[in-house]
Amino acid sequence: MQENELISIYPRLYHMAEDGSFPSIRDRGLMSATALLDAYGIFGEQRLAIEERLRPESVDIAKDGLPNAVIRDNKPMSDSALQKCLQDGLTPFQWYKILNGKTFFWLHKKRLRRLLAAKAYRDRPHTILTFDTASLVASHRDKILLSPINSGSTIMNPQPRGKGTFMKIADYPFADRRKTRPLENALVELTVAYSVPDAASHLLAAQRVDGDDIEDLWRRPGSHPHEGL
Repeated sequence: MQENELISIYPRLYHMAEDGSFPSIRDRGLMSATALLDAYGIFGEQRLAIEERLRPESVDIAKDGLPNAVIRDNKPMSDSALQKCLQDGLTPFQWYKILNGKTFFWLHKKRLRRLLAAKAYRDRPHTILTFDTASLVASHRDKILLSPINSGSTIMNPQPRGKGTFMKIADYPFADRRKTRPLENALVELTVAYSVPDAASHLLAAQRVDGDDIEDLWRRPGSHPHEGL
């Protein structure tokens, strides 16, 4: 896949964050779970439980001088399902750590809406961030990898995953996948390693979504009024 092709086909990226997290993301950037653990100085057994284990519920973390933060759950996965679909000798613990080192973006609204409607998330509010793909890719292309699957879910018929799941843009077989799949399935996730410290520079809209209610938290001046959900 060529970079200009990625930008043309998927001009917007979407991220679902914890309700109330927008001020921190605006001021400090978008952080992976690993980056948050580093920033908040969490090590030892507490870190292992968060970074390399299943999190059935979100975890609150705190540190003097920093706003309280939430590391979201990863309940759409399970150890038993991962043991069946992981390849290359990877263990569930290793897969959790791989995912926790990345920041994730959906490339299609259908995927985002499906997540918002999922049983685990539909009854509570979320912050939805819409980013300009061209801007973010230009700033972070060396840290970007693409995934053909929802790498953080093993619900129903979990797809195989392993060391080759995440691919550089130039290595991604988009044309082959597009022959048999709609756009939302031809390319599923865009990831940036560790963090996006300049997230606010690429942001077009921030919204609070609670069921059918959508509230604008922030919108880039001059942006289209329909940016976001």
